[in-house]
Amino acid sequence: MRDVQERKFNKEQLQKQFQEVAPKADFASLRFVREKNETISVRQDVVQPVSISEDMGVMITVHDGGGTGYAATSDLSTGGLQRAGEQALAWAKRTAGKSVLDSRKIPNEPVNGEYETPVKKAWESVSLEEKIGFLKKECSRLKIDDRIVDWEAQLWNSEVETFLIGSNGGVLRQRFHMLVPDLRSTANDGNETINRTFGGFRLGRQGGLEILDDLDFFTSAPRVSSEAIELLDAPNCPTGKMDLILAPDQMILQIDESSGHPLELGRILGDERNYAGTSFVTKDMFGSYRYGSDLLNITFDPTKKEEMASYGFDDDGTPAKKEFIIREGILERPLGGTISQTRADMDGVANSRANSWNRPPIDRMANLNLEPGTTSFEDMVKSVENGVYMEANCSWSIDDSRNKFQFGCEYGRVIENGELKGVVKKPNYRGISATFWRNLKAVGDEKSFKVMGTPYCGKGEPNQVIRVGHASPAALFSDVDVFGGA
Repeated sequence: MRDVQERKFNKEQLQKQFQEVAPKADFASLRFVREKNETISVRQDVVQPVSISEDMGVMITVHDGGGTGYAATSDLSTGGLQRAGEQALAWAKRTAGKSVLDSRKIPNEPVNGEYETPVKKAWESVSLEEKIGFLKKECSRLKIDDRIVDWEAQLWNSEVETFLIGSNGGVLRQRFHMLVPDLRSTANDGNETINRTFGGFRLGRQGGLEILDDLDFFTSAPRVSSEAIELLDAPNCPTGKMDLILAPDQMILQIDESSGHPLELGRILGDERNYAGTSFVTKDMFGSYRYGSDLLNITFDPTKKEEMASYGFDDDGTPAKKEFIIREGILERPLGGTISQTRADMDGVANSRANSWNRPPIDRMANLNLEPGTTSFEDMVKSVENGVYMEANCSWSIDDSRNKFQFGCEYGRVIENGELKGVVKKPNYRGISATFWRNLKAVGDEKSFKVMGTPYCGKGEPNQVIRVGHASPAALFSDVDVFGGA
């Protein structure tokens, strides 16, 4: 294990080291990543062992003679960097003339800049003892009934620092602060067991402890458990074709699975075929294909600073900016970074992202948002004669072309003649991406718009589990196949 002095490295020294040992190639870069995670949890009123982890290392990328090579190492000594550079160069030479893209065509103009998450109340400003204290309080507030058989309050804090150095003179520094709060309650009565969550790892954001107040963390525990109890005695969700209103905490998965992944350009080009499947979307659809109704406006927006996957630059150094992916229902551009854009000869976005120092960047959605509309939630409900309202995903399935899907939710309510009626449990719905979004009937206004995010989005081979953000209002869909669980 490295001693403390070595771990507290100097970025300027790292830059100097790389300049000394950088491979003689068309282009080379060093991407340093350091990540620290801390999880504090109180379960059934018992403080769980605090989990703290720290990881750091570098990825060296080399473009030479048309080939591309990568090599990662946690050895930050001059010798360690030199060995990684030599390995990356060797791979670049091996792949020259054999790759799907001549790396000499990839733009590599130098970019310099810095980015850091705005924080109002730093994680470190509150002692561990104080954080455990308020988690114990919230955990105890979950136990409202003897039928609550498991209950937990948790905070997961993550800090990530990245440093990208290019042989072209570009230097980028970024630092991210993320917090994922959660409350969970499990109710049981006989053979029936129901889970209800506050966030279910869907309420991740960038920022500090101020996020807890923004999300009403300190007032939500009794509601979470009372809804779990309520669901025990609730009837199953009705079955049939009907209108469906999805809350933002379910829209996060709908956006992710049926508009995010199918539009990742690497997948469209076939890069995921042997592992995670392909996409029903093809290159010729962009600019003309009707993905949804006129109300559908989806943006890629890594500039929304409080959202989970915001940044100033992607991991290939492309400056981030907001772009429309789907505008008024028409498919405009894919989620493709610099390399995929060059391969496909298409405009994309700044979304070359890696989940750590030991993975190369690939096309990943970041913040993918459904822009708010003009319909209030109340008016949305009033427009429904027969339908169901659903919250919080608990299960999902989607085919390997990201087209046919089936999702289950934690909580539902029947809508009859424009009014929210009784609670129903195990609500599910299914559809086809290519037609589901065309049945988008109303989009909620700013009042129902919520910023959400998850640390768990998997893709790539070898796998990369990465953070994504999704902001969305509630949304109404017509003629949806709805059914109850067993």
